Amino acid sequence: MFPLTASDDEISKMVQKGKGLCLRISAHGVNGFTKDAAANRKVFEFAKKAGIKNISAAPTPDSMDSLNDLVKEFDIRLAIHNHGPEDKQFPSPYDVMNAVEKYDQRIGLCIDVGHTARAGVDPAESIIKCRARLYDLHMKDIYALGPRNTPIESGRGILNLHSILAALVKIRYQDLVGFEYEKDGKDPVPGLAESIGYTRGLLASIKA
Repeated sequence: MFPLTASDDEISKMVQKGKGLCLRISAHGVNGFTKDAAANRKVFEFAKKAGIKNISAAPTPDSMDSLNDLVKEFDIRLAIHNHGPEDKQFPSPYDVMNAVEKYDQRIGLCIDVGHTARAGVDPAESIIKCRARLYDLHMKDIYALGPRNTPIESGRGILNLHSILAALVKIRYQDLVGFEYEKDGKDPVPGLAESIGYTRGLLASIKA
């Protein structure tokens, strides 16, 4: 865990720990944002100290003007996460895209492929259509559509992961893909390892 409340010393230690493991902290979130501009600023200050260039977000409509100013000031990108049919504001990537088009280019999308499918949208198609502002992607599989999240190991579910990866290859995607394995919270490593292995196999079959 890397909390927003971390002290400067804790932030420095976490960054150094990552470097020691040859890891770079690419993104942080999903962070909520509201009309409280001072609270929003603290998230960006944290990200700057940690060298994080992408913040995944779940903002309220009245936070957008504040966020537009902050992405310009800090030169940090904001990737709004869609959360499926139960999300009244951003069910699908297209809802995010429609909302951000009038704002600075640094405000874009974090596509969650599972929630996208549950919202009735083809994840691969949304990757192609939203590529201009796609800065983050949460990779997963689900075993059923519907009003609740149903996570499962990649390859055992219903998502067409091959088409999703092929879409990323087609647009020559260069930003973050994060595995979001939510099935076994107390012991996620076996299922996550299986998901990574399956995904590597799919990628090997896709021609750039």
